[in-house]
Amino acid sequence: MNPIIQVKNLIKKYDDLTAVDGISFDVSKGEIFGLLGPNGAGKTTTLEIMETLREKTSGEVIINGLSIDKDQNAIKQIIGVQLQSAGFYPNLYLYELIELFAGLYNVEVNPDEMLKLVDLQEKKKSKFKELSGGQKQRFSICTTLINEPKIIFLDEPTTGLDPQARRNLWELIKQIKSKGTTIMLTTHYMDEAEVLCDRVGIIDNGKIVIIDTPDNLIDDLIKTGFERPKLLKLATLEDVFLNMTGKELRDN
Repeated sequence: MNPIIQVKNLIKKYDDLTAVDGISFDVSKGEIFGLLGPNGAGKTTTLEIMETLREKTSGEVIINGLSIDKDQNAIKQIIGVQLQSAGFYPNLYLYELIELFAGLYNVEVNPDEMLKLVDLQEKKKSKFKELSGGQKQRFSICTTLINEPKIIFLDEPTTGLDPQARRNLWELIKQIKSKGTTIMLTTHYMDEAEVLCDRVGIIDNGKIVIIDTPDNLIDDLIKTGFERPKLLKLATLEDVFLNMTGKELRDN
């Protein structure tokens, strides 16, 4: 099967700084691919180039058979990009924002049905600025689905969320994948990548260090004789927190 995303020897330079240094990887249709790395490693720059939001210095990026050099408008019709909070008009109601985005994509959608996908139907007449952090993130993902994209890009989608909101957003991302959508995400949370990603690419100083499944990467590390300095218990403090407070969303 041909990959739906192909990145070949991608380079992005800013004067003397090389932010992305000749990286190459493929993403298969329907998989969740995570790009992991420390701050400044080149993750967001890579995503923005793939989203046609930033120009590359050299290399090649093919999205569903379309070149970002020649087919940017066509690519924009088949991808969904998660906006940060600053990308929304804070005083518009949610249903108005849905209608606005639908107009930009030139598609017809039912705002109630779209908001139901992310469990926000009761907030249709709330303004974006009135939402909680978790609600804002869910609504942001909702807007990526308006044009029924083949690929969505999520840049650190759960940063700053409480454990309940984070776990619920994981379930939403899994639901989106189950419908055949390809998902490209970045995250600083390794447990998140381990749960969600079919494969991950670790990037550092603009270079891809390794690409594999989370399980394979963990097993390979264990084979080297690596041991955690503290014996793992069968549960984590986050498990305790969720057990004591429940997993339901606390949006109000």
